[in-house]
Amino acid sequence: MMLFMSRSGIRRSATVAVLATLSIASVLSVGVSTAAHSLVGAGSAKSAGPVDVLAPNSQTAIRPVRLPPRAGRFDYQLGGSYPPPQGTKIVSRDRTDKPATGAYNICYINAYQTQPEATSWWRQHYPGLLLRDKSGSEVVDPDWPGEVFFDVRTKAKRIRLAAVLYKWIDGCARDGFDAVEPDNLDSWTRSLGLLRKADNVALARLLTRYSHKRGLAIAQKNTTELASQGRAIGFDFAIAEECQVYKECDVYIKTYGRLVIEIEYTDNGTSAFDASCKARQGQISIVLRDRDLSLPGDPNYALKAC
Repeated sequence: MMLFMSRSGIRRSATVAVLATLSIASVLSVGVSTAAHSLVGAGSAKSAGPVDVLAPNSQTAIRPVRLPPRAGRFDYQLGGSYPPPQGTKIVSRDRTDKPATGAYNICYINAYQTQPEATSWWRQHYPGLLLRDKSGSEVVDPDWPGEVFFDVRTKAKRIRLAAVLYKWIDGCARDGFDAVEPDNLDSWTRSLGLLRKADNVALARLLTRYSHKRGLAIAQKNTTELASQGRAIGFDFAIAEECQVYKECDVYIKTYGRLVIEIEYTDNGTSAFDASCKARQGQISIVLRDRDLSLPGDPNYALKAC
């Protein structure tokens, strides 16, 4: 399987993206109604070792919001699911996969731009949610051809997009995940100046509020520019890729304390991972993975925690 990657977030495999496209189509074929906000059918809370518990942010919450274990051993499985190594406390998987048994499970969703394989579906069903420049051309992520930014510049568009994302979050809750990981929060930084930070934050507030209503914690994914506002936006913890490489780990720790999950990648060597372990082992979750997030048995597979 081929993965599409950037520092702003690991992309799902082509196979998973196709499944996601089918899932979106099946969800939206019934239309958006008040049922989009229904809290019926979520999975029950799991026992994944000692975790913090937050009081529900809304009286409609179906279960308490549970935070990940501080400094828990972590496995990043966006490239495909497999049995986590013994001792793993936290697992992040794509929303189309099922949670790992006996772990705190984080559900990945791509919230701010399309997957390449799903772009044509969005063009057909929701062309108005794709960002366009003054000439009417779609604005594609400059780092990843085929990935079109969502247009979140108006309240109406944010609400319309959120209705789709709410359905994804509903699925995460029903399947028994404990938290949500919405990717590409920083899309405004790559949008040729068309998107604004304030509009991305406005969508994030919708997602944090709804996740809490569904009994799910929610992670700030990267985006140091918003770290100081993270708690106010409603994020409960942080997932930070390569924060040691870019000297950003302390920015997240300042806001989230020990509730930070750090991922370093082997194509940068091991020096950043080693340095982070030396500085923060036992304080936050730290893992070293291969960039493709390969499955065990693949010659490029790498997973190491400290």
